[in-house]
Amino acid sequence: MPDSSDFSLVLGGPLYQLYLRSGLARPPLDRLRRRVLVLTLLTWLPLFVLSLVEGQAIAGSRLPFLQDLEVHARFLLALPLLIVAEAVVHLRLAPAVGLFLEKGIVGNDQRSRFDAIVASTLRLRDSLPIELLLLAIVFTGGHFLWQEQLAIRADTWYASPAGEGWQLSLAGRFYAWLSLPVFQFILLRWYYRLLLWCRFLWCVSRLDLDLRPAHPDRAGGLGFLGISTLAFAPLLVGQTVLISAMIADRILHWGAQLPAFKMELAGAFLFALLQALGPLIVFVPSLLAAKRRGLREYGLLGDRYVREFDRKWLHGGAAPDEAFVGSGDIQSFADLGNSYEAVRGMRAVPFGKETVIQLVVVTALPLLPLALTMFPAEELVRWVLGALF
Repeated sequence: MPDSSDFSLVLGGPLYQLYLRSGLARPPLDRLRRRVLVLTLLTWLPLFVLSLVEGQAIAGSRLPFLQDLEVHARFLLALPLLIVAEAVVHLRLAPAVGLFLEKGIVGNDQRSRFDAIVASTLRLRDSLPIELLLLAIVFTGGHFLWQEQLAIRADTWYASPAGEGWQLSLAGRFYAWLSLPVFQFILLRWYYRLLLWCRFLWCVSRLDLDLRPAHPDRAGGLGFLGISTLAFAPLLVGQTVLISAMIADRILHWGAQLPAFKMELAGAFLFALLQALGPLIVFVPSLLAAKRRGLREYGLLGDRYVREFDRKWLHGGAAPDEAFVGSGDIQSFADLGNSYEAVRGMRAVPFGKETVIQLVVVTALPLLPLALTMFPAEELVRWVLGALF
């Protein structure tokens, strides 16, 4: 049975096996630059060549290929970030899972159940039917969604009006049936792995965890999970890069205004944060229970210590020759108070505001260029410098 040392959200599965057999990867995830280069060239370069051949690369329509910010952001920025995220998540999450055992949060009596959770997660990760289902979704629902909701309804490098419908160009056919499906499949595969991460954490949260209410990370010892969420930053940035480019296209080429997209921006931003922090919410009941237990236990300990302290120093219990100044009792009293305050300050979630701020900043950075569509660059720079200094 696999144990925690075998854990990885990204190693395994049919696509990973294809990487290995095609030479795009070497165990565990070497040759990252090769994968980025090959998949980028596969999805973007043919579109450029075909649109150039058809006279749609520089001009020839209201939206030539080289002016389509969305397609460049999708395949030259977002897709590489999704691929880079695999290596980052593998390097950061595998050690984090091992810490459940190293820190004693999962005790020896729970080890077999923990290993069973790891094994079931890896089986689901490697599932061929699941990845075939994702492919089916891409070529059915994903294609329909692009045609009906996301594609710009105007004369573009990939489609032009034809009667009551639309006629895809040769570049458009390649875009619709190969480039887009590759991107959508990799993104959906990521969403599936996030669901696996959420399932894994939920199963672990159901174990009898040894959480320490007075732990200095203020999360019962689970603070390492909050830090590990930063591994998802490339995945989140890849999505907000794409959202930003899609909105920029509609502003620059079709006369839309940025305030019209405030709900879309807020929704995309919150969805991105939820992907990283949402799975950790499953530990809320365990952390709250540990905090209640800690307050009760440290409260009882404090009551006992205070009674003995009073009896000794206020009611004549100390030996006549025992000096009050320099006694360790005062320091012990203060240490006990600090421990109780640490328990009181224990959070209900295994992440702090620093982690949230870091994720917010990283996720929001790709959205900042949209501000240039409303404010001149000079004015925006002056505003930022004024806010900082």
